[in-house]
Amino acid sequence: MKIGYRVLKTALGAGISVALAQLIGLQSYATAGMITILCVKRTKKASLRTAGERLLACLLGLFFAGLFFELLGFYAWVISVILLVLIPICVYLGIVDGVVTSLVIILQIYSLHHFGATVVWNQLSLMLIGIGVALILNLYMPSLENDLKKYQQDIETKFKRIFEEFIIYLREGTSHWDGAEIVETEELLKKAKELASKEEENHLTEENDSYAVYFRMRERQFEIIVRLVPIISSLDHTHPQGKRIADFLEQLKDAIHPGNTAQIHLDRLKKLRETFKNAPLPTSHDDFATCASLYHFINEMERYLIIKKSTST
Repeated sequence: MKIGYRVLKTALGAGISVALAQLIGLQSYATAGMITILCVKRTKKASLRTAGERLLACLLGLFFAGLFFELLGFYAWVISVILLVLIPICVYLGIVDGVVTSLVIILQIYSLHHFGATVVWNQLSLMLIGIGVALILNLYMPSLENDLKKYQQDIETKFKRIFEEFIIYLREGTSHWDGAEIVETEELLKKAKELASKEEENHLTEENDSYAVYFRMRERQFEIIVRLVPIISSLDHTHPQGKRIADFLEQLKDAIHPGNTAQIHLDRLKKLRETFKNAPLPTSHDDFATCASLYHFINEMERYLIIKKSTST
């Protein structure tokens, strides 16, 4: 069984937090471990956000606990009053996830039946130890660069494979393709985008969204590729323009890579469009339908290339 980094950091962090709190001589030292567990997240930014939310919620809980317990007494029903005030404020501030941690602080103060400088210091120390240990451990996040590159290569390979099937059909008029690459590419893009988002969340001081931008670009192109399937299948392979489209796709297929050579192919597409315009007018319904499909292909392919041209990765 494989143990993930987050599980390892959570287990290690909880033990360190409890040990530190116990070493300092804090009461309810196990709370520090619980706070650490709640603050260890899957990315650096998420961990920072959670730490800030829980710290603010705990400070509010500490304040209201002191206020209401001192004013109304240490009764169980006062806990409900505190929560009736605290929860709406946390919801308004967008820190509702910190309510649970704050409740632990409130319950500890209630169990002590005392509120003073020593209690405040104890609770603040538990918070700072728990949150601090989690943040320190979350400074290390394994790089996802290799995984992202692998997704990039796999998606480009799928694009090429789909184009190869288009080319085969246009040249031979038949194909045994089952379209599996369409489903596989969709799944790859979904996973790649999730991983790119995670990588982006692990950079605190610099923008590193090149992979996120790249996969969004490929997703938009993929939507066009899906729309091309019925267009390609409607073309007559005996039509001379179909061969030209196959040749165009052949060159485009070989240029599927992270680099941006879209303008070269846009120029070629423009020439292809001119060739279609100068071709004899359709003389039958089938010719007219083929002509319409050809122009539909040109327009979709132009969108495909413009997406690439306008994307800087």
